[in-house]
Amino acid sequence: MLNKLDSSADRFSETHWKSLRYFNLYRFCISGLLFASSVLHPSSFSILTPDNGLFHQFVTSFYLLATTASLIGLHFYRRRFNAQLSAHVLIDVLVLILLIHSGGGLRSGLGAMLLVTLAGAGLVGQGRMVLFYAAVATLSVLFEQAYRAMASDFEMVDFFQAGLFSAGFFGMAISARLLARRVIANEELARKRGVDLKNQTLISQRVIEEMQDGVLVINRNGWVKQHNPRAEQLLGLSDPSERMLANYSTELARGYTDWCEHATDDSVLVRAPASGLQLRARFVSTDSSERDVLVFLEDMGRLQEQARQLKLAALGRLTANIAHEIRNPLSAINHAGELLCEESGGQANDRLLRIVLDNTHRVERIVSDVLELGRRDRAHRELIDLRETLPILVEEYTLKEKAAVSIVQLEFLGPARLFFDRSHLHQILWNLLGNALRHSRGMTGSIRLRVQGGGREGWVDVHVIDDGVGVDDSHREHIFEPFFTTHSRGTGLGLYIARELCDANGARLELVAGASGADFCISGRAVECQ
Repeated sequence: MLNKLDSSADRFSETHWKSLRYFNLYRFCISGLLFASSVLHPSSFSILTPDNGLFHQFVTSFYLLATTASLIGLHFYRRRFNAQLSAHVLIDVLVLILLIHSGGGLRSGLGAMLLVTLAGAGLVGQGRMVLFYAAVATLSVLFEQAYRAMASDFEMVDFFQAGLFSAGFFGMAISARLLARRVIANEELARKRGVDLKNQTLISQRVIEEMQDGVLVINRNGWVKQHNPRAEQLLGLSDPSERMLANYSTELARGYTDWCEHATDDSVLVRAPASGLQLRARFVSTDSSERDVLVFLEDMGRLQEQARQLKLAALGRLTANIAHEIRNPLSAINHAGELLCEESGGQANDRLLRIVLDNTHRVERIVSDVLELGRRDRAHRELIDLRETLPILVEEYTLKEKAAVSIVQLEFLGPARLFFDRSHLHQILWNLLGNALRHSRGMTGSIRLRVQGGGREGWVDVHVIDDGVGVDDSHREHIFEPFFTTHSRGTGLGLYIARELCDANGARLELVAGASGADFCISGRAVECQ
């Protein structure tokens, strides 16, 4: 039966072995006290009389050695739990029965120690083995009492006392076992809930870390208790020394104060001081014991970019299907218009033909720009020497636009090498030079093409600056949106395509604030990005 109960090695947890170790520590202490009493003061106890002194010393010495061996065995051998516990209980029953017999029976008081042993076995043991231990103790006590009755005078009260002890053995063992089962069940439930809580905590932490929105957890005093990496990126800050919300963003702290006073669900727009991003902050109260508040941060630039991409995708699906069909009638109209121009039809007819041809070219340019968006990811980057490339490009542009070469002034400050797709760079600068020429004064040096390197390691800035009136503040947020234009004959796709091509090459196109005229800056890498 012991082999069957110990067949599953994993049914006993570390808690079971720890309980068995504590049980053996109790046994070791009792054996040590009994051995010390038998050696030092045998006459002080009625059960340790001088006549039985050697017998008591032998029994207590054996008990002390057995408990010591049990403790050492538990440290090195963690198998056959029930077998080890059974051996410990049987040794205790044997030793205590011998001491009870030599001490004059149950009247010596050592029977109570059997109750403690069975209680400990009931708390540590498993299943029906607890009843087996109670039965062994009961039979041992009855056998000892029967032997005493046959060897000396028979007394009914001694058998009655033995019966009470025997009933107590079973009652104690069953009660301890029921209590142990409840404790084990509660412990297992607590363990499972602890595992579930740990897993849920890990999942929640992982979700928060991977969220595209920034998350801050703050208390009612504005102390930041936790934040995810995205919030750190949006705010452009490392962990400050004092984690007050005002140290992260004064505007965000002001918005939190207003929310605490009014407790509305409205979002607030704030500007991150370090990153310069415009963020939308939303405050949500929680039901935690400390009434913590969650702050969700959204990048408005990303939201606007998503809206812009959706807008372009919807338009692209429409235009991509009809672009090629539009080009065929456009080519026919353009060809017919050129043939009519060869024939003299009067000034009125020539003016109408010019209108037809100009608008045909405009529609053709719009179709070409829309189709160019589909080729933005076909970037073949190479290292371009701008000191050699830009003069050629400026000469081609001024010749094509019939403008004076002196209108564009080249400036080179520091390194002038850019890792870029050559055709994409040509198209971007062509669009930027066109805008600059359109809005400049048209004088010598009205357009400055400045290359500035060395400001950031591995990066080069290319500025296209004109001396015009600049971009109105109301138009700055929409200047890169598709089909947004302030020119009557513009398509509104030039700057948008230029920025998309910059993104495809790992660069950025920005409108620099604070300049007297328009200042468009291309920030690209001078080396290949690994």
